[in-house]
Amino acid sequence: MNKWQRRTAAYSLGLLGLMAAFAVGYYYGMRLFEGDPKTFVHSFRVVVETFTTTGYGSDAPWATPEMNVFVAVMDLTGVALIFMALPAFVFPLMEDAFATTVPQTVVDDYSDHVVVCTYTSRAGALVADLESRDVAYVIVEPDREQAIELYEDGVDVVHADPESVSGLRGAGLASARALVADVSDRVDASIVLAAREANEDVPIVSVVEDPDRIPYHRLAGADDVLSPRPLLGRSLASKVTMSVSMDAADAVEIRDGFEMAEFPVHPGSELQGTTLARSGIRERTGVNVVGAWFNGEFETPPDPETRLTDGTVLLVTGRKDQLEALMEITQSEFRRFERGETLVIGYGHVGKSIADELDTAGVPHTVVDASADVDGVDVVGNAVEPETLRAAGIEDARSVILALPDDTLTEFATLVIRELSPATEVIARVEESGSIQKMYRAGADYVLSLAAVTGRMIASTVIDGEDVLALDRQIEVVRTAAPGLVGTRIGDALVRTRTGCTVVAINRDGALTTEVGPNSRVRDGDKLVVAGTTEGIRAFTDAFV
Repeated sequence: MNKWQRRTAAYSLGLLGLMAAFAVGYYYGMRLFEGDPKTFVHSFRVVVETFTTTGYGSDAPWATPEMNVFVAVMDLTGVALIFMALPAFVFPLMEDAFATTVPQTVVDDYSDHVVVCTYTSRAGALVADLESRDVAYVIVEPDREQAIELYEDGVDVVHADPESVSGLRGAGLASARALVADVSDRVDASIVLAAREANEDVPIVSVVEDPDRIPYHRLAGADDVLSPRPLLGRSLASKVTMSVSMDAADAVEIRDGFEMAEFPVHPGSELQGTTLARSGIRERTGVNVVGAWFNGEFETPPDPETRLTDGTVLLVTGRKDQLEALMEITQSEFRRFERGETLVIGYGHVGKSIADELDTAGVPHTVVDASADVDGVDVVGNAVEPETLRAAGIEDARSVILALPDDTLTEFATLVIRELSPATEVIARVEESGSIQKMYRAGADYVLSLAAVTGRMIASTVIDGEDVLALDRQIEVVRTAAPGLVGTRIGDALVRTRTGCTVVAINRDGALTTEVGPNSRVRDGDKLVVAGTTEGIRAFTDAFV
């Protein structure tokens, strides 16, 4: 029995008891005060007429004050009960009658789709990837209000319990290409067990928060168990460790020593305040700048006259020695001479992964967390309190990596850090992709979204035919065939204009061509290496794949 059913039963029993009590009172009142005995059935009918306002008065007028007071109290009680019933029962029933009905099962011919349990910001990123590649999907959402909202927005959703065999069967799991579980570690394990009972052969992808729980999900029956948080942590740490070695920068290797990397322009570097045209980056380092982030907005190709600031992140390609040369001129003197430590704020799964990477690279760091019960925390306190940050050494810190699980808290911490130490580099993780631009406005130097990383990891696992080269970057790098470009020059197809992506290399007959320009013609059998935002890659796929 659910909450509404229990409430209805309690109200009904209380109403019947109250009506019976008034009927007894009316029965004895008419006999004792009015001298006009009535049957109990008649008395109960008078109470019903009064409470339902369907009419009464066959016994009126009443001569005694006692009976007039009794009837007045009965009238007021009946009206009060009606007003109580309206918001508690009548209005919800009317809302249910007129509310959108979300299907609880898919149509019979629904097949070769991805079953996603349930809808989160991470699932939203995956859904966008699936839609751009014309891969069918269905969301299994147990929350009714969420399911209604998704359904009204045109999302393929069923309202069902993803931990139940019947709910997964209703989502068409028997004919699905894969199932994705991304709720929590315990719930995901339960979903995997239910999915294995509903379909022994379907590929199952489970996403875990704690990497130590991967074996349990495999034991439950998951084929692929993804752990995006450590990957996110390693990527954020690499922005600091690249000052020690390009090997630690974890650049994306395209092939044969040709790499792609992101380089934030640090405060105090020789590039700060200049433009791409005047920086001489190409002439001095040999790298090719294929794109740039300006305060959270990605441009490809970047305008040569756009000024480089401490909110700029360059996306470049080149050989390892060329990337090392660029690294030297993007860093400030403050960073180049290794002064100060790195602060890691937040010591969850992402923060621990960051600290481990910094330990491996030999980068000194201080860990700040609100909990004093965790080993490895150096300073205990609130990340948005200046006293805590000063105690951790913010004013002399070279870099701060924010690994907090709450985006609002991360944004505010960035503002506080910028006020206390304007020259300190701020690197941050956020949960939602929509928070990235706000973080840049707050003063962050580099931001990476957990939702974007998770969505890419899942999509690369369940979607065939596309090789994702960079899962843990602000941009996506994919290697893919482009049938829509075969026989066409890249410039004539307006690839950058139409999609916001850049073709950085062409893999042809086993050889990699990195000198790609507007006159490069795509041939049958070519695999293109394409870089762009998640939205840009989707647009490229829609247009040419």
